[in-house]
Amino acid sequence: MNLSEPVNAQAVAQSVGKYRWTICALLFFATTVNYLDRQVLSLLAPALSVEFGWSNTDYANIAAAFQFVYAISMLFAGRVVDKIGTKAAYVVAITIWSLGALMHAFSVPMGQAGVAILGVFGVAAVPSIVGFMISRAVLAVGEAGNFPAAIKATAEYFPKKERSFATGIFNSGANVGAILAPIAVPVLAAIWGWQAAFIMIGMLGFIWMSVWLWLYDKPEQQKRLSSAELAYIRSDSIAPAESSEAASIAAAKKVSWLQLLKYRQTWAFAFGKFMTDGVWWFFLFWLPTYLAAQYGMKGEAIVLPLAVLYSMTMVGSIGGGWMPSYFMSRGYAPYDGRMKAMLAIAFFPLVVLLAQPLGAISYWVPVLLIGVGASAHQAWSANIFTTVSDMFPQKSVASVIGIGGMAGGIGGVLLTKLGGWVFDYYKSVNNIGAGYMIMFTICALAYLAAWLVMKALVPRHKEITDL
Repeated sequence: MNLSEPVNAQAVAQSVGKYRWTICALLFFATTVNYLDRQVLSLLAPALSVEFGWSNTDYANIAAAFQFVYAISMLFAGRVVDKIGTKAAYVVAITIWSLGALMHAFSVPMGQAGVAILGVFGVAAVPSIVGFMISRAVLAVGEAGNFPAAIKATAEYFPKKERSFATGIFNSGANVGAILAPIAVPVLAAIWGWQAAFIMIGMLGFIWMSVWLWLYDKPEQQKRLSSAELAYIRSDSIAPAESSEAASIAAAKKVSWLQLLKYRQTWAFAFGKFMTDGVWWFFLFWLPTYLAAQYGMKGEAIVLPLAVLYSMTMVGSIGGGWMPSYFMSRGYAPYDGRMKAMLAIAFFPLVVLLAQPLGAISYWVPVLLIGVGASAHQAWSANIFTTVSDMFPQKSVASVIGIGGMAGGIGGVLLTKLGGWVFDYYKSVNNIGAGYMIMFTICALAYLAAWLVMKALVPRHKEITDL
């Protein structure tokens, strides 16, 4: 079948297989494991802060170490994924991040060794803080590979009209991980200790990796994929299929970061990530501490509120991924449809402004309002990732995702550090509620600000064909 010939979407949809959704399921479970590993520390933070005497600033520094290393690693992760391919890149990424997750259990002895080395240079440090920073840094290096690899796999296995929906599905794995973590981690820690919680959750990545190696290959090499489904995946190619030799030469041509930075599309994606990634990470890292500080909730008491909140975000992730199809079915180009959906989504986080004023009614009020804001973030995330594959050729998708991921990580570092400083200051003046009001206001307004700048940089869809 000539892939350059027009394909009747309805006829194809009735005859093609569904193996691409198996790949989507693999990406979903990888993202679930990713967020399980990432969230163990935040759930144990109230207890560890007491055990090791951490302040809010100390915890913020540990969290910021993850975000800073994640930001830098995202830049290189995208290049690695584009260079070695999706299958190998995922194996490398999950091996590193699973080892990083396991290392948390040994943070104290690692920190003691680290402090001894720093002491040679006259630098004083706290062993527990140094050890957890080292563990978080290794975790960050590996976890940085997840989204560039997942977005590239989505671009390889799905036509453009299905990509945001597929992205929404696999991205909802973050929510499932966030739901399972507060259910599992406190129980594991209570029975076997906090070290065992890190070890048992960390082992899950190696199980996933064995399934990935068994089931994943590039579409053209995938024996489980029918020719009809491959044709459907390639049905919206904008140019006639090249010969395999020409395609190989084009794919091998290296695209530099400087080349990618010439495009407004790169800057639009990067700014959108810079403004909004920190909001999700703020919710992820600080919510258990917020419930402890504001409502005295610890351990198993936070399981139900967090499970409800992150269950809400699944709706946002999948619903947000579906939303652009409404506009595309009315003739909008993929990017333009996504931007209209993202504008609508950007208004929902404004409800977070009410979390503190109405929080005296019940802790459920801020939990539900923050749940709406977090759901909006996941809807936003499902779409902003896909704007890259809408406009850039497949060979550069992961690199652009990496650039945006670095920008998002830097935004996350700044917001986390700001949170630690704000909370310590307002705790010292016995007004912690004012600190949370400041941070929630920043989170609520970030999406509209991001959308306005993105729209100014890329007013309408323009596909890049000269890379």
